[in-house]
Amino acid sequence: MCFASVRLGMYEPVKGFYQNLLKLDKSQRGGVLDVSARIMAGLTTGGMAVCLAQPTDVVKVRFQAQVKSALKSPSSTVYAGTWQAYRTIFFTEGLAGLWRGCLPNIGRNAIVNVSEIVCYDLVKESIIHRGLMSDNIPCHFTSAIVAGFCATLCASPVDVIKTRYMNSTVGKYRGALDCAIQTFKLEGSSAFYKGFLPSFTRLVSWNIFMWISYEQMKRFVVQNYHK
Repeated sequence: MCFASVRLGMYEPVKGFYQNLLKLDKSQRGGVLDVSARIMAGLTTGGMAVCLAQPTDVVKVRFQAQVKSALKSPSSTVYAGTWQAYRTIFFTEGLAGLWRGCLPNIGRNAIVNVSEIVCYDLVKESIIHRGLMSDNIPCHFTSAIVAGFCATLCASPVDVIKTRYMNSTVGKYRGALDCAIQTFKLEGSSAFYKGFLPSFTRLVSWNIFMWISYEQMKRFVVQNYHK
């Protein structure tokens, strides 16, 4: 909730801030500077959200890895629960352990934020401006599918590296960049798009649900606010 509220809820105010900073008016909407302002807003809110939510993401990834290990060897279970996982990581790896992989995760979520939010914003605006659809659910649905595809295409390579790096033993990689280089050397470029189809299905489904819900709630709030 914290993650989504920051990356999505803060997008419009931050976009407005950058548009004002670049002194853009309505006649410049859709231009290079306007798109740049939206991209900067997406990068900013995506990075802010990760900084707050990184410990939760680390615990989630560790639990997912533990489930796979437990199927092979039940004695390999390390974490008995969520809070115990936080404590174990903190006491064995320090505070830095909870923010392990933060920089690649910031990169990943900044990319996802731009490809999801900015892509949705621009596609929806273009559809309405060209008169193809009005500002309704079919328009939101179409824009969400495009945004989900763009997000999957852009985020898959970063997702692969993030997961491998966060699950790696200490010292295996010198950093996220080293992890990417070794992956490319050993498995080729196709390794960066492993699991593309399930990722696409997940992100498109998420975008459809998120944007239609967001637009309906926004419309409800605006209508009641003006009353």
